[in-house]
Amino acid sequence: MTEPKKKRPGRWKTGESGNPAGRKPGTGEVARLRASIAADVPDILAGLVTAAKAGDVQAARLILERVLPPVKAIEQAVELQLPAGGTLTAQGRAVLSAVAAGELAPSQGAQLLAAIGALARVSEVDELEARISSLEEAQHAKS
Repeated sequence: MTEPKKKRPGRWKTGESGNPAGRKPGTGEVARLRASIAADVPDILAGLVTAAKAGDVQAARLILERVLPPVKAIEQAVELQLPAGGTLTAQGRAVLSAVAAGELAPSQGAQLLAAIGALARVSEVDELEARISSLEEAQHAKS
């Protein structure tokens, strides 16, 4: 039988501060700096907007970087006709042909080929399961 764990000295309960009489939140150097410029922020922003409108590229960049998130490139969806009922190899060749012809972006082609590869592995597992089941049935029939 194991002995109960002993509480090690110097530990406190979860959620309990190790220094309850410590510095209060919001009293640090950063909080003091923020409080000292808080009243001037509207004037600073107005000055930045005025400078940006006057052609100051750095002011415009600063405003835009803080206000608008960066635009991410997206690829348009493309309809691709894969051979119906064809083998996975034929479907992979169709994807490569579409990439080579410029109908499909290379990154989209790579994603589709990865999906076809995953489908091939799933199909392989299904086929192996069916073969094992038929072998087991044949073995039980002989017994």
